[in-house]
Amino acid sequence: MARLDTSGLHVLGVRHHGPGSARAVRAALADIKPDAVLIEGPPEADALIPLVGELEPPVALLVHLADPPRGDAAASAAGWAFWPFAAFSPEWEALRYAAEHGVPVRFCDLPAAHTLAERMARAGGTGEPDGAEPADGPEADTEEGATEDPESVGRDRLRLDPLGVLAEAAGYDDAERWWDDVVEQRGEGEPSPFPAIADAMAAVREESGPEDERGARREAYMRQVLRATLKQGHERVAVVCGAWHAPALRGVADFPAAADTALLKGLPKVKVSATWVPWTHGRLASDSGYGAGVTAPGWYHHLYTAPDLPVHRWLTDAARLLREEGHHVSSSHVIEGVRLAESLAVLRGRPLAGLDEVSEALTAVLCEGEPARAALVHRTMAVGERMGSVPPTTPMVPLQRDVIAAQKRLRIKAEPFDRDLDLDLRKEGHRERSVLLHRLRMLDVAWGDPRDTPAGKGTFRESWRVRWEPELDVALIEASRWGTTVAGAASARAAERAAEADLPGLTALTEQCLLADLADALPGVLTLLTDRAATDGDVTHLMGALPPLARSARYGDVRGTDAAHLRAVAEQILRRVCVGLPPAVHGLDDDAAARFVTHIDHTHSAATLLGGEALAEWEAALAALARRETLPGRISGRLNRMLSDAGHIDAEELRRRLGLAMSQGTEPAAAAAWLEGFLQGSGLVLVHDDRMLGLIDSWLLGLPEERFSAVLPLLRRTFGAFDASERREIGEAAGRLGGTRAAVRTRVPVDVERAAPALATALAILTDGRKRAS
Repeated sequence: MARLDTSGLHVLGVRHHGPGSARAVRAALADIKPDAVLIEGPPEADALIPLVGELEPPVALLVHLADPPRGDAAASAAGWAFWPFAAFSPEWEALRYAAEHGVPVRFCDLPAAHTLAERMARAGGTGEPDGAEPADGPEADTEEGATEDPESVGRDRLRLDPLGVLAEAAGYDDAERWWDDVVEQRGEGEPSPFPAIADAMAAVREESGPEDERGARREAYMRQVLRATLKQGHERVAVVCGAWHAPALRGVADFPAAADTALLKGLPKVKVSATWVPWTHGRLASDSGYGAGVTAPGWYHHLYTAPDLPVHRWLTDAARLLREEGHHVSSSHVIEGVRLAESLAVLRGRPLAGLDEVSEALTAVLCEGEPARAALVHRTMAVGERMGSVPPTTPMVPLQRDVIAAQKRLRIKAEPFDRDLDLDLRKEGHRERSVLLHRLRMLDVAWGDPRDTPAGKGTFRESWRVRWEPELDVALIEASRWGTTVAGAASARAAERAAEADLPGLTALTEQCLLADLADALPGVLTLLTDRAATDGDVTHLMGALPPLARSARYGDVRGTDAAHLRAVAEQILRRVCVGLPPAVHGLDDDAAARFVTHIDHTHSAATLLGGEALAEWEAALAALARRETLPGRISGRLNRMLSDAGHIDAEELRRRLGLAMSQGTEPAAAAAWLEGFLQGSGLVLVHDDRMLGLIDSWLLGLPEERFSAVLPLLRRTFGAFDASERREIGEAAGRLGGTRAAVRTRVPVDVERAAPALATALAILTDGRKRAS
């Protein structure tokens, strides 16, 4: 068989993301003028290459299972992979060159159909699938029981960190800095670095020994694609791949085709689909966990888009940011900062000032030696957060298109940073935004995170924090099995969740259906809820189910929902709680009593929301329960506080019950538990009732020393939960007990004439507030 002609083959070994690599690839392609280009990446995306001219990086190729599995979270997480591209990625530059010059181009890596099949097979493993391979070596798994002899460890390091080995050989202690100096900071017109890179990698590979199984399969497939391309008659073929693979492709003629075919035979395979999705600089950063990430994507983007005077422009942008934060930074600061950065580069023998030198100049000059201020600016600029975009013609599932249409209609941008939304549900547009965010949460697409609404803003207000992440596109693809529109998919998902939910889950789901305006799903959920409430005998289940249902019944009218059915179910559940409460609290230890108090608090809040007869029945049940002598101390104290606050126990009766709880015949631990339950949430009652405070004081003074020591930690926990002002007022009240230490109160004479304008203003504010409230 004739030997394969590789005279027109040019292998460009790159680091996957770097401005110097991208410029070098562009220059090499302009010099080679290839008639075919091969790029490391999944061949399933070949059909998507024509869209390159319409994409705005950063973007990523997303390859996912055509039919995502249901009910298997591990398998679902393994069923997708990303291949990111930034403006400064050399592969992106190769794609652009091919599109602009009409050169045939295709991806040549091992198909994702095989890669995802392997991941599915080991779906129980760890690690986030990112689909991209670091330029300095293939992904590798550490096997248990692997040998630890020095020779084996050395070979592993050569394979996993070849750039580190080359950097050490060049006298560098930092592989990133070495690569930046020799490749990324190369200027225009310098000789191509790719022959030297391939030679260096060949030397490292020779020392590291045979390629691992996965890497060998990848390179075998790349060679197969390369052979087919050369046999098609292409005379000048350029291959853009990770530097580690360059020697294996440059010497394609030395590898038997039959051996590569045998290596690839019988690989598992799954059906996959591919598309383009927006990506972010934050996801390109190595801090995100991305294996091929770079330390500072914002800096690399700057170097790529501002090749002339990059240090001047960077520090000018930093000065602008500092001025926006209110700091005084002049042009002279920028000039001196540039001088310092360039001087540091000269002293360190670097061809140009890098990010380290620029950061030191930023701290020393522009920020006048304040590291905290400089760190904030550096983080913002070093990542340089931005999100790319894809055109409407990009292949998408219908659910993705429905979300994009809703985003445009409701004017909510998909942005890669946190943004707060304050929604007024009385406004139609704001209500629709809320509905969209709640529906997406029903589909496990967590674009928005609901925040606690500030006090005083009413039930018609909602606060959200929204942030779009690339993984949300995957979540939308997985959610598409429930429907083609957000409303339809959310309704179907709600029905599926309802069939599997317990009683508290059903009431929470009912509230979510109301918030998401899922009128189609709500009747079925309510039917299940009614049936489950009638048969569930667990009081804690009933108490856990009540709060979301009470909120839905109370505030459903804000969204125009008929709450009559909800209220009827809530009242039915509350009646069953009242009946089951006495046996449920029997024999509880202190920890169990503490947990049950939480249930009581939530149920009390729900009953208060329902009001009317429901609240009256609940308070009557509490009153009957509070009279039981065998009640756990923490629960008894909490019930008496609730009844006192509601006006069902007068001060004299409350003092009597406190006296019984604090009597000499009561175990100190039980008395302390009663007191903790009674004072939970607020201790101001002790500030306003000296007789009650005196009872507690007398009880404490009467305890023997050993019992006082045992009770003290409980009391510290109780009083430690109060804020500082409450503790101070209780202390002042204790100081007045028995007249032992009179409180010093200075009476300042009031100047009525001077106070009159302030009183008039306060009266006007209060009057206006009452008018607004009415």
